[in-house]
Amino acid sequence: MIQEATINTVRALLEARREGHSLEGAFYTDAALFDLDIEAVFSNEWLFACNVAEIPRAGDYVTLRIGATSVVVVRGEDGGVAAFFNTCRHRGSVLCTEAHGHVKKFVCPYHQWVYDLDGSLRHARQMPDRFDRSAHGLGRVPVETLCGMVYLCLGETPPDFSRFKAAVSPYIAPHRPERTRVAWSETIVEEANWKLVIENNRECYHCAGSHPELLETLVEFALPDDPRGTQDFQALMSEKTARWEALDLPHLPASGGTEFRCIRLPLRRGALSFTMDGRAACRKLLGEFREPDLGSVRMFRVPNNWNHFLADHILHFRVLPLAPNRTALTTTWLVHEDAVEGVDYDIETLTAVWRATNAQDAALVAHNQAGVSSRGYRPGTYAPAEFMLNHFTDWYAAKLRAYLDAYGDA
Repeated sequence: MIQEATINTVRALLEARREGHSLEGAFYTDAALFDLDIEAVFSNEWLFACNVAEIPRAGDYVTLRIGATSVVVVRGEDGGVAAFFNTCRHRGSVLCTEAHGHVKKFVCPYHQWVYDLDGSLRHARQMPDRFDRSAHGLGRVPVETLCGMVYLCLGETPPDFSRFKAAVSPYIAPHRPERTRVAWSETIVEEANWKLVIENNRECYHCAGSHPELLETLVEFALPDDPRGTQDFQALMSEKTARWEALDLPHLPASGGTEFRCIRLPLRRGALSFTMDGRAACRKLLGEFREPDLGSVRMFRVPNNWNHFLADHILHFRVLPLAPNRTALTTTWLVHEDAVEGVDYDIETLTAVWRATNAQDAALVAHNQAGVSSRGYRPGTYAPAEFMLNHFTDWYAAKLRAYLDAYGDA
């Protein structure tokens, strides 16, 4: 339950907030506000969970924790994807204790209640004959699948998903995310609030001073008509957009407001992929592509996911908050489902750029967390290149206001 003092504090902070500026320090450091984030944002919004390639067989599962709530996402016997609260209906024990795995049935490790993959209770040993198994299935969590990307929502009345799905599907469908395999995945814990992790991703103002490996291939401009763009960038945009249009690949920014962003942008001239030398990371291209130089579809959705879709591989990034000053970032590299490690790609070439970039960003956001925790911190003015931070903090502030208004009416 949210304390009245917390509600009053947040309302005052939101009232004092200045658009175009970073948030007050308490939003990044205060434990009570972190708990509010879990309730107002992460328990009432669509969250990216995984790609279906991570659970290819019936019984394959992944788990993720949102605050105190654990969820299991599983491939069912019918080939579909479902999500359940990872909580036994007997006395509440966690069912699946690993981050991922494979089961034929869900068996509670405490008292061995058994559930089918559709969540129905199959067996509850030593319970009386009158016990109604049909009333004790696992709690279902709403799921949406977008081109093989699985999103879930803990809320009883999830927000609309259709606008996002309709807007971004044409961009990412040609890359066939559902026809991939996981080449590599890793999770790092960043010593910073989840909002600092998102904000760091939403701008490349810091890239020139921090990401030499990434800038060998990434174009740091975020808009096709970016006023900071050089003549060479404008010429590159003209060349690439003509080619993309000939291939019937959408590229102009999708209309996502403050909720999501999707755009196709070129890599640096001569670069094909996010590798140290710009060469392709995987010889076998995704989907039906024959052209290796398709730039990158950059797709972001609040509050916890950004992606790159290239001709040869896909990158998913998933953010989950752990504490006011700790955040788990999971990065997953996916290649064509028929690509063979050691023949079509090698892990080091595929992952080197973003593993270096993630490590650099982890250090940056840890320094940022230390700074916003100081009594000397005051909200600072965003640079023009940080326009996406305006979008994110506006969305975040609106999300808190809506939650507090609804909470007050309850």
